[in-house]
Amino acid sequence: MMRKKPKAVPEWLNSPLWSTLPPAPATADPFGAEFSPPRPLTPKPLSFVPPPPSYEQAVGSYAGGGEGRGEEDATGAALRAHLLADFKTALSKKVISMGELRRLACLGVPDGGADVRPLLWKLLLGYLPTERALWPYELEKKRSQYSAYRDEFLLNPSEKIRRIEDSKLPRKKELNVVRSGLLPRSQVINEEHPLSFGKSSLWNKYFQESEILEQIDRDVKRTHPDMPFFSAKSNQESLRRILIVFSRLNPSVLYVQGMNEVLAPLFYVLKNDPDASNSASAEADTFFCFAELVSGFKNNYCKHLDNSQVGIRSTLSKLSQLLKKHDEELWRHMEVITKVYPQYYAFRWITLLLTMEFSFNVCIHIWDAILADPEGPPDTLLRICCAMLILVRKRLLVGDFTANIQLLQHYPLTNVDHLLHIANRLRGTVAS
Repeated sequence: MMRKKPKAVPEWLNSPLWSTLPPAPATADPFGAEFSPPRPLTPKPLSFVPPPPSYEQAVGSYAGGGEGRGEEDATGAALRAHLLADFKTALSKKVISMGELRRLACLGVPDGGADVRPLLWKLLLGYLPTERALWPYELEKKRSQYSAYRDEFLLNPSEKIRRIEDSKLPRKKELNVVRSGLLPRSQVINEEHPLSFGKSSLWNKYFQESEILEQIDRDVKRTHPDMPFFSAKSNQESLRRILIVFSRLNPSVLYVQGMNEVLAPLFYVLKNDPDASNSASAEADTFFCFAELVSGFKNNYCKHLDNSQVGIRSTLSKLSQLLKKHDEELWRHMEVITKVYPQYYAFRWITLLLTMEFSFNVCIHIWDAILADPEGPPDTLLRICCAMLILVRKRLLVGDFTANIQLLQHYPLTNVDHLLHIANRLRGTVAS
């Protein structure tokens, strides 16, 4: 009986960057030459509009000539300025071309693009329409809607009951009554009593939700405590309100521990908008952008869908299939020989959108690509996760269960442009 011939490793995987064992390090770098730039790759014909090269790649190609580091830095700065100018031109049009915007953003916004990214993300997440003339109307409508959500979901039962009672009073009596802030004991009906167990009791519902509120409070206080921005009381309160309103509007999802980490980059980017009016309304804008982003990954957060065809287990299975399709040798070593399955390392990668695997600034750069890719955030995220495995394949192929788990749960520093380049080569291959 003929033995099945193993699938050949794709030619582009034969680069020394990921296909050979690392030589002994010549410096203190613990990863040796693994993260040195790869040899130029000859891309296969692509069915999509190819993205522009990153400024790091362009600067790297120039470094062979010139007159030293100073000129290289000057060239890099000039190229960054050029790319930022392209972004600003694309964003200033009366009708935004999303195709052009996605092409520019697919490898990330260059350094110095803090004034570009807030508007870019709002467009990529569908919060703003492509017609600039509609922006004032849409912003006013959405921000007013969020204000109504806050009034509805953040008031305690006493305040809600008081408002209900006030709405029942005749206009004349309402103007003359002296409000004490508390209802007279005789006016508190059974269903509105704090000790009521009635299903319609506001207090009973309030206490049932208190556990979620406590979890949100704990997680918000643990959000990037090393960053002064997230230690500010006002910003913590904004994060808390967004998560509470989201949990109340999405009873099938509620709040899942770790959502604070997904919310943090969005709020940070929108709150640091140089436009003062946008910065002042960052809480409302972030809420809708967060809701849109999470909607694409909603099934991963629903516990009752874990074992379904759309839950987190199915998503992890897609990652396994993607790795097998592009690097069967690595897949076999991981899942057949060492039994390192995606649920041991990729659960956090996927549910927290890589926020815990990279530094905060690098994560934001990666999110540019995740949000901009026309294949959509879920599929793009899976391709990036697969690229993360490919980038460290040499170490994985010589590692056992313990070594590989440790490596993937503490992903090493890497060149983000190389990562996005490899993810780009996997385009159009995520199983449906």
